[in-house]
Formats: sequence, structure tokens, C-alpha cells
Amino acid sequence: MFDAKKPKILYVDDEEINLRVFKSTFRRDFDVTLAQSAKDGFELFSNNDFDVIITDQRMPEMTGVELLKKIHETHPGIPPNRLILSGFSKDEDVDRAFNEYQLFSFVSKPWDANDLKTLILKAIEHGKA
Repeated sequence: MFDAKKPKILYVDDEEINLRVFKSTFRRDFDVTLAQSAKDGFELFSNNDFDVIITDQRMPEMTGVELLKKIHETHPGIPPNRLILSGFSKDEDVDRAFNEYQLFSFVSKPWDANDLKTLILKAIEHGKA
């Protein structure tokens, strides 16, 4: 059942299992849209309104940081409600995303559902401030 009051999240990850787990975990709390590539995620982001974008970092063709850079360059007025999930440690690219592309938080995989939900809600509130 669609609830217009649910915050809208775009989750971008090249691994289908991660997409399915994320959606099944958060579908009751959020209106979750999935994209299996950064290109598809950018297209969805450009044509829809989302409260939060969450992206994997290591994907073929374009990293999560590169996706956030593209979003920042083409949509500079959107609030800083962006998260990166990664199975790899934070690196210089992620530091650049914090400094230049309004990254709100970096989350290591595997994530804890309660902690991630709290962080998503904080990102939404931060974006409204």
C-alpha cells in the first residue's frame, strides 16, 4: 500500500541481492526506489523527487562518489541528504564527497537496520534544515 507521507529513498547498488535486502528491510518505513546502476540512479534522481539518495561506492562504470559529483554539478540546490554504503573502507574519494558533494554520511557494509534507519531519518532532517 502506497503512503504518500513516507520519505522517498533512492537506493543505488549494482548487486541485486543488496537491492532486495534493502527494500525488504525498509519498505514499511520508506518509499524505496531501486536502481542497479549509477546511470539508472542518476536518471531516476533527475526525473523524481527523493528525500535521500543512498549509493554503493564501488560499482562498474561509475562509483558512488562520481554519481554524487554528477548530482551535485547538475542539481546544486538539493539538500545534503546523501549517504554512501560500502563494503570497503573510507578513502580519499569519500573524503572528497564529504567536502565537495554534500555527502551526509558513510556507512560500512554490513549495516545494522536500526542504525541505518536512524541515520536516514537524521539525513532527512538535516536536508530540511
